[in-house]
Amino acid sequence: ALQSAPDPMVLAESHGAITILTLNRPARRNALSGAMIDALRAEIARVAEDTQARAVILAHKGPVFSSGHDIKELVGAGEAAVQATFKRSSELMEALRQLPKPVIAQISGLASAAGLQLAASCDLIVAADTATFQTPGVMIGLFCSTPMVPLSRAMPAKKVMEMLMTGHPIDAETAERHGMVNRVVAPERLADESLALARDILQYSSHTLAVGKTAFYRQLHLPEHEAYQIACETMVRNALAESAQEGMSAFVSKRKPHFTT
Repeated sequence: ALQSAPDPMVLAESHGAITILTLNRPARRNALSGAMIDALRAEIARVAEDTQARAVILAHKGPVFSSGHDIKELVGAGEAAVQATFKRSSELMEALRQLPKPVIAQISGLASAAGLQLAASCDLIVAADTATFQTPGVMIGLFCSTPMVPLSRAMPAKKVMEMLMTGHPIDAETAERHGMVNRVVAPERLADESLALARDILQYSSHTLAVGKTAFYRQLHLPEHEAYQIACETMVRNALAESAQEGMSAFVSKRKPHFTT
């Protein structure tokens, strides 16, 4: 008998200008195996080139957003293989930051270790009140050093350190209170809330959003003077661009702007 092709690891669907990427290995708790990382990177590269896709929602099938690295790939592996795993994973996280389009994580379950790293690497997070967030690496002797990079850029140091050192999960409301999550909603509202947030953002110029996102991450941890240099350069380039000229003209003449880029 002919074997049917396995389901794709990452499902992609379009809702107008919004691309929804869904982690589709629920039986494996959407673990970030090498294959899953490669599938995600390929989708992000595709979205980057797709002029129709103006925002991304990263969702998941099953009760777990992602459990993190596939630990089986690390047990007994040589140095080169382990190095390749973490390099490949870091490149995925950086690709999300560098994608010049807004990325919203839509989470209803557990985001753990590198799965939490993936969530925290998105620009915004909409979580169901059933979502939990955890860096449990310390429990298996492998401190969550790479997950702590975006996590420590999203939450206060003391709270992050508590998560890293105890391995205990936090709930969605705690994550929101400490600044990692943007909105907490009932599970049945989750998909609609993510789409609504994406649509809210997409009424604005894609060019402006791309310029702003890039500048935000460039300045985030620089000393204030250097941050201002980047922000000033960005404002100048942005102000001279077609979308800002249109928006400012509309503001001055009290009409609604019409963004074409």
